[in-house]
Amino acid sequence: MEDIHYKSIDEISKLLRSKEISSLEIVLYQLERIKKLDNYLNSYATLMSEEAINRAKKLDKEILQGKYRGPLHGVPIAVKDLCFTKGIRTMGGTSVYKNNIPDYNATIIESFYKAGAVILGKLNLTEGAISYYNPEFQIPQNPWKEGHWSGVSSSGSGAATASGLAFGTIGTDTGGSIRHPSAVCGIVGIKPTWGRVSRYGVMDLAPSLDHVGPMTRTTKDAAIMLQVISGYDPMDKTSLYSKVPDMLSESEYDIDGMKIGYDEKYTFEDMETEFAESVHSGIKILEQNGAEIVNINMPKNLREYVESWAVICSSEAAAVHSKTFPSRSKEYGPFFRNWLEKGMNHTAKEYSEANFLRNKCTGEINYLMKDVDVIACPSTARSAYPVTPAELYSSPKRDPWLSRFTVPTDYAGLPTISLPSGINKKGLPLSIQFIGHLLAEPTLIRIGCAYERFTKFTNLHPPL
Repeated sequence: MEDIHYKSIDEISKLLRSKEISSLEIVLYQLERIKKLDNYLNSYATLMSEEAINRAKKLDKEILQGKYRGPLHGVPIAVKDLCFTKGIRTMGGTSVYKNNIPDYNATIIESFYKAGAVILGKLNLTEGAISYYNPEFQIPQNPWKEGHWSGVSSSGSGAATASGLAFGTIGTDTGGSIRHPSAVCGIVGIKPTWGRVSRYGVMDLAPSLDHVGPMTRTTKDAAIMLQVISGYDPMDKTSLYSKVPDMLSESEYDIDGMKIGYDEKYTFEDMETEFAESVHSGIKILEQNGAEIVNINMPKNLREYVESWAVICSSEAAAVHSKTFPSRSKEYGPFFRNWLEKGMNHTAKEYSEANFLRNKCTGEINYLMKDVDVIACPSTARSAYPVTPAELYSSPKRDPWLSRFTVPTDYAGLPTISLPSGINKKGLPLSIQFIGHLLAEPTLIRIGCAYERFTKFTNLHPPL
């Protein structure tokens, strides 16, 4: 079973179906690896060892009986600790919910169980799924280099996936929290179209901005997970009543004639040269393999637009936490406490004006999309950087400009995919992002699979 932890979901699935390995064997192997590494990585908030073992045994029996549920049958995965899981504490990185034990499953949990997945546990995150941590909780480490940023807020999902502590994980994205950790941990992350995946039973940060999506080591794996969790859910009235396509229907297609929008200034401005160059090189590779590069210009007022995100997010977060804040404000960490205070103090006029700017940004991005299939840009504003626990438990001033590659698509609800684009001179991952049209996840999976074939960057793993 040597190095089985870095195999893809697709590979593990084939081994399970052919009975070359059992789900129980893989689960026990994974639990041992978690025991060995996670005292350092801190990716898991709660392990579900007994539940995972029992479920693996049941799923093995089904395979022996000829019952096969699909490519996730018997595969160990993990979910961000925002996803309600019946009988298992769900804390959302907050002290105020540290004793919260739901009596029902989130829709995505039910979807995974129906598909035959084994859930190993719940993954750590920043408090409330915003930017910094509650002092009572552990900080996930970047598996590529000790003491470096592991992204927000799905940091545990990024660390667990990159280090082979789960074959795939679930993250959420309100302002970039699938893409930031995917980028700095060197994995694949898909932020689906808003409403493509049900949010029922997933703790909210800002409901009008929240997205739920997969984080994996390959594009095909992300497609497999996304297929399972997509679809209309009557329990979530904001979920989209749209037919779910075959997410892998375009995965083997070439990219001849695909039009990729690209703003070179947007990619290079205020960016690390190595990072920007990796994105530029990725574009050239795609061009050499049949894609057409179309020069575009991102909105001139982008800085103003992304600054409005804080007003929307904090206002909605304050509404979400109104039952516990400010009545239990002392239980919140410094950053999230300040965030909720700001949200409470924003006026209806400020919230309305911020949403007007959001809509302008959305309109401009949609206009740019009219003549292209996807837009290419970085996934995050910087690679993993040195950071201390004292910083991550504090309440520093947040720079909105750092979210310029992520917030616009959260505004618009557009699907995106983040892919590894190499390693920098410090041995840390770089990343590229593709933005698609609404409900065009198969197109993103197509370009993701093609990019992987051309570059092999998804074969890179941290030395663990």
